[in-house]
Amino acid sequence: MSAVLRLLRFHDLDPARWDACVAASPGAPPYVQAWWLAATAGRWNAVVELGPAGEYRSLLPLPTKWRPWGRVAYQPLFTQQLGLVLTAASQQRELTAYLELAKRYCTRLYQQLPPSQWQLPKLPRGYTATERCTYQVSLAPAYADLLAGYTAEYRRRLRQNLRLAQPLTVTAGHDLDALIRVFLSYRGPTHTGLQPRHYEPLRRVYAAARARGQAELREVRTPATGELLAGALFIHHAGGVIYLFAAVTSAGRAAKAPMLLLDDALARHAGQPGQVFDFEGGSVPGIGRFFANFGARSVRYPALSFTSTSWLSTWMRP
Repeated sequence: MSAVLRLLRFHDLDPARWDACVAASPGAPPYVQAWWLAATAGRWNAVVELGPAGEYRSLLPLPTKWRPWGRVAYQPLFTQQLGLVLTAASQQRELTAYLELAKRYCTRLYQQLPPSQWQLPKLPRGYTATERCTYQVSLAPAYADLLAGYTAEYRRRLRQNLRLAQPLTVTAGHDLDALIRVFLSYRGPTHTGLQPRHYEPLRRVYAAARARGQAELREVRTPATGELLAGALFIHHAGGVIYLFAAVTSAGRAAKAPMLLLDDALARHAGQPGQVFDFEGGSVPGIGRFFANFGARSVRYPALSFTSTSWLSTWMRP
């Protein structure tokens, strides 16, 4: 029996086969792992290529939720990219076939794909693609070489900090909630559109990643008082490191604490060929410039959207 594409509901998905498929897919983004999806989406469906023995040869995750107009496939919070996961055994390697099956199931779809899937084929009718970008830097060079790629201004600021009587240092953190509180205080719903309840998936990702030894919570505090100035959550995985979440106070921003957090992360993970540090953002010009100060380059990736024309025509009818 040849491989066949099927849309599987969550209760039909086999976690062991899912994990085996992801593990057999070089370069698969960490966000497609079952534990990450369980933390951010809870339940999800997928278009799966099934082999003769029922093994998963490829898959396209489809986190979905119900809305008055029908089933919507969405991009979960704290999940930068999903997309098509292919293995060497995949026979159906065209994204178009997966998207055609997905649109029979969903009235709307929004999904961000990894940079490797930017060269999109002709999209099925109803789909559109827009460009997003993140910033990345290779972790293959030694730290001294990465440091040489920083802007002169950032190298100078790092030296100035070391010359202080009490330099700011980066240490391990243990309280994600404290970091979330800082973020809500300085970058609350007005700036992000997110309410306190929306950070529950982040807590679940942190707990799941920490249980797997993949979470790194780092912070900068005032030497004299211990006041939290800034902190960040990094997730390391087979392909590198993700700068998943960060928060900073006004005092921490003035002290350049975010710069210290990122420099610390790059220093600790430098010298690992084949791995990449993903700053997970940069579409906002000011943020992109900040990341570029570390020698990072802009990397574009596509975001796909689909809205059922039959639903749209019904909704627009007088």
